[in-house]
Amino acid sequence: MISRIEGELVGVQDGRAELRCGHLTYTLLIPAADEDAMAERVGDRIEIHVLHYLEGQGQGTSFVPRLIGFASTEARAFFELLTTVKGLGARKVLRALRLPYTSIAEAIACRDVDLLRSLPEIGARTAATIVAELHGKVDRFLGPAPGSADGAETSRGGSGVLRDAVAALTQLGEPKLHARQLVELALAGDPSLDSADALVAAAYRVRAGDEPVSTE
Repeated sequence: MISRIEGELVGVQDGRAELRCGHLTYTLLIPAADEDAMAERVGDRIEIHVLHYLEGQGQGTSFVPRLIGFASTEARAFFELLTTVKGLGARKVLRALRLPYTSIAEAIACRDVDLLRSLPEIGARTAATIVAELHGKVDRFLGPAPGSADGAETSRGGSGVLRDAVAALTQLGEPKLHARQLVELALAGDPSLDSADALVAAAYRVRAGDEPVSTE
């Protein structure tokens, strides 16, 4: 079983990372939330925690080996937990992980069905199922993740803008946890947002369901 790979990151695109290890180059599927941060490290030598699985093809008549790469063992463990929910296969969960896994864990802990169903691939029924099956099982994953609104710095303009947007939403009546999640989701949808006012407006569009969410 492959659990960890170290090598040169040579490319990141469309939910995949290419990692060169000696004379071999591995293709790894990666969570949507990790793509931007990994793209900034192309050319670096990195270590990736890996989940190795077989993907069914042709209605289960054949199987193709796949590697999924994660930044940490905790991120990998959360992915494995999420795929225990009925109807959530590996590919669907990778697309759904548009936010840091800690934010999604907090949404499950707080029974925030609205936040969950705003994620790609997660409809209202699936969001309710996730909460019903995983509430009480996510405590180990709670806490700020690198790049979140509570972190020190992010690659999208620093933490000050994020904190200001969260503070503004909180003053307008949003619970702090939900405000932070809305801001993170808005930023994931449009990384060019660089002011607190723009983030607040985008967060309200996310909450109202006006932001289109791709399920491809």
